[in-house]
Amino acid sequence: MGLWNRYALPRLIEFSMRQPPIMRQRGKVVPEASGRVLEIGVGSGLNLAFYDRARVEHVSGVEPSRELGLLACARARAAGLAFELIEAGAEDIPLDDASVDSVVMTYTLCTLPHVPESLAEMRRVLRPGGALHFVEHGAAPDPGVARWQRRVEPLWKRLAGGCHLTRNAPELLAGAGFAVERLESMYLPGPRIATWNTWGHARRQP
Repeated sequence: MGLWNRYALPRLIEFSMRQPPIMRQRGKVVPEASGRVLEIGVGSGLNLAFYDRARVEHVSGVEPSRELGLLACARARAAGLAFELIEAGAEDIPLDDASVDSVVMTYTLCTLPHVPESLAEMRRVLRPGGALHFVEHGAAPDPGVARWQRRVEPLWKRLAGGCHLTRNAPELLAGAGFAVERLESMYLPGPRIATWNTWGHARRQP
């Protein structure tokens, strides 16, 4: 791992992911989580302040970057939240089947290197009927924007830690055995190639 990926990129991600429009998006979905929660790509812990302590028993955060994970642990301690860091990839989650009540995924699907395997793992650890709460950026509905997303994506991935611009979160969730029950979408402020957002929740099917 080069110096860019180990030191500079985590700090750049931390800066970009705490901009006000993105933080407002987090606030729309994270408080809906309840019970035993698994957060995929907990990063530096920017979601931790949004959990409803009256509804959440415990949060397990999956994060392969140790540098970001340590920031998340510090934020959890400051918030007084029962928290466990899982230093692993989402494609191999070391939790038992049907052991969590909620899964939270915010601005993470774009960087997962093994999407089908990761979504299958989320479905496995989520109890039947449990909900996956998500907000993601991805494939824009406007043809002109979508064309630019496809053109820019190869370079974008190299500079932004593997982030894809063209993934369609609702379609991927539906294909992995989740029923998307609530879905909203809009462009956030900023370049349209990177700001089309979809959010809501999906239910694990039996």
